[in-house]
Amino acid sequence: MNISIIIAQEEHFKYAQVICDTIESSALLRGTGIAKRTPEYIQKKMENKDAVIALVDGTFAGFCYIESWQDSNYVAHSGLIVHPDYRNLGLAKKIKSKVFEYSLKKYPNAKVFGITTGLAVMKINSDLGYKPVPFSELTTDPSFWKGCQTCTNYEILKSKDNKMCLCTGMLYDPKEKQKIPPKHPFNVRIWNRLKKIKQALFLEN
Repeated sequence: MNISIIIAQEEHFKYAQVICDTIESSALLRGTGIAKRTPEYIQKKMENKDAVIALVDGTFAGFCYIESWQDSNYVAHSGLIVHPDYRNLGLAKKIKSKVFEYSLKKYPNAKVFGITTGLAVMKINSDLGYKPVPFSELTTDPSFWKGCQTCTNYEILKSKDNKMCLCTGMLYDPKEKQKIPPKHPFNVRIWNRLKKIKQALFLEN
C-alpha cells in the first residue's frame, strides 16, 4: 500500500465533496456533534495551501486543514478524517503529525489549539505536546465559535457563553515547548544547572 501525505493544492479540488461526505458520515456514525463543511470551503483551504491530504495510489484516504485566528496568533487543525477503507492503520496520527509540523513552520509564532470530543484525537494531541485547557485559553475570535453553530451541541456552548461545552480544549504553546530541556543526558545536566542559577538570581519562579 503506497500512502502519501502531502500539502493539498488545486489539483486535489476533485476530492472536496468526498471529504465533506466522509466528515459528515463519520460524525453521524459516532453520534457526536461536528461542524459541517462545504466543498467550496475545503477547496479554499487547498488553494491557500492550508491543508494536507492522504492518498493511497491516487485514492482519497484522509484529510485535515489549518485555520488561523487573531492575526495568526492562534492556529487550529480541523476536519481531521480518515476514510473508512483506511482506518486502523495509524493514518490519523500520521496526518495529524504532518499538519502539526507544517503549521509550526507556516505559523511559527502561533499557539496551536483544538476542541474535540474524540478520545483518539485527544491521545494524538497529547503525544504531540498539547495540554488540556479551559476555553478561556483559546482564541476569542467570534468567527471560530461561529463555526460551531452547525454542531449538535451548539446550544450547550451558547448557554455557557462559549466558556465550556462537551468538547475538551487542548493547546500547544511553542514558547512553552522551548522551556523543555533536551533529552540528551549531558544537555539535561547543563539545563538543570542553568535553571538553578536562574532561580538563585530570581530570574524565574
